[in-house]
Amino acid sequence: MSKKLSLQEQLLQSGLVSSSQAKTAKTEKNKQAQMQRKNNLVVVDEAKELARKTREEQLAKDLALNQQRQQQEERKQLLAQIKQLIEVNKLPKSTSDDDIAYRFTDNNNVKTVYVSDTVRMQLINGQLAIVKYGKNYEIVPESCAKKIHERDPDRVCVHNETASNTAQTADDPYAAYQVPDDLMW
Repeated sequence: MSKKLSLQEQLLQSGLVSSSQAKTAKTEKNKQAQMQRKNNLVVVDEAKELARKTREEQLAKDLALNQQRQQQEERKQLLAQIKQLIEVNKLPKSTSDDDIAYRFTDNNNVKTVYVSDTVRMQLINGQLAIVKYGKNYEIVPESCAKKIHERDPDRVCVHNETASNTAQTADDPYAAYQVPDDLMW
């Protein structure tokens, strides 16, 4: 059976440290232990402190990364919900030659959608809305537009208030003048 040697003895045998270095290290260790007992001092182990600090930093970094991933996952879910709402509720594109150009603005750009006269009136009255779907625009019912607006307000390009929701103020100097419904711009 071989006898287990301490690390200090192993280093001495391999020739990595000299006997004087080993004695100095041993006396330093004994002095520290003696000082601790006399003064009831706790010697701070720098390696342990550094390891604890590194673990705390890594934990904070992991928490931030997890929160970022969770936010990205929530954003993906919202986008999937919006896509599903638009796909299920969009009105079919009309291919009639009698379609009228309905113009609206999107990020300071004038866009045009060709719709029938009834759809145009429903857009004006707030029964229908225009939402952005990728690079295209789709027409959806008012209830769907409200749900999309809750998830991402930037997706809803045109959603007029219904006539029952608009309140006329008494201070409006143009209240007596009606805006024509057939105004084309």
